[in-house]
Amino acid sequence: MLLPDRPIDDRYLTQDDRIAIAEGLRAGRTAAVIAEEIGKHRSTVYREISRGRGGPEGTYNPWWSHNQAILRRRRPKPEKLRANAELRAFINDKLGQRWSPQQITRHLAARNRPGKPTMNACPETIYRALYSGLLDKRTARLRTRRTRRKKQRRGIPSKNAIPNMRPVHTRPQEAEGRHRAGHWEGDLIVGKGQASAIGTLVDRATRYVRLIHLPGGWKAPQVRDALVEQTGTWPASLRRTLTWDQGRELYYHEEIEDLTGFRIYFCDPHSPWQRGTNENTNGLLREYFPKGTSLAHYTLRDLTQVEQQLNERPRHVLGDRTPVEAMRRWSRDLAYR
Repeated sequence: MLLPDRPIDDRYLTQDDRIAIAEGLRAGRTAAVIAEEIGKHRSTVYREISRGRGGPEGTYNPWWSHNQAILRRRRPKPEKLRANAELRAFINDKLGQRWSPQQITRHLAARNRPGKPTMNACPETIYRALYSGLLDKRTARLRTRRTRRKKQRRGIPSKNAIPNMRPVHTRPQEAEGRHRAGHWEGDLIVGKGQASAIGTLVDRATRYVRLIHLPGGWKAPQVRDALVEQTGTWPASLRRTLTWDQGRELYYHEEIEDLTGFRIYFCDPHSPWQRGTNENTNGLLREYFPKGTSLAHYTLRDLTQVEQQLNERPRHVLGDRTPVEAMRRWSRDLAYR
């Protein structure tokens, strides 16, 4: 017996659409032609024909297919993994072996139990089971160790939190060419639990490194004050430009410019290669400040010692000169605090 049909959305097939598909198949038309006739995407029609052949006769039956679609639409539906212990155990085992939900889904569909819907599970089903605690928390976990879903804002444009940013594409050619000192790239390296941080600056031309001590924290006001205090006494010729990512710690970039003389430029979102010298330097610094450790106990003297070690190390990119030697051409005042 057919259940009452309720329209949901124009994307879904109606009973009339399914009847038209059946008539088109009997007339020998292809699925693509039928899709164009009823105003639906060809993939929708291909899937419908494949599902609709599950009726008693083994051929496409529009009334049986429509009734099945309405049954599938019913909510709430029982959780698939809660009702299937075998499938739940299989997914638990693979997650314990560090498989991703996508890899598990493909394995179930193609290799383990092809053609058996009860032993298939899409990635979303696995994610929901993980986040709801349905799977074994001791062994079943994501490689990212995430235990809850990240908030999503798909399709919602977010206004950038930093006002009046100057894009990196407008940076002067002098900075692009690395022919002159005074054009810097900057970032933060963050400690355990994001509770501490150290500012890192590197000159694009000389690879000279300066570390910014942030004993009071690394929110925007503290970063502003530390940058002004620890760079404001540099020679003006070495305070030309500063390129940063779009972190909120530089919210007060206009004040920093007014008080230091730097002209600050911002990289595009998720484009670390636009300040590649700084990324490389941060990698070198992690030898001294390992990830997952607190940075709060490092003093200004500690940072100075690390600076000196890096700046007195020969660099292949500088023809085996040290950053100190490369910087001496421009200033003798910046070599020491």
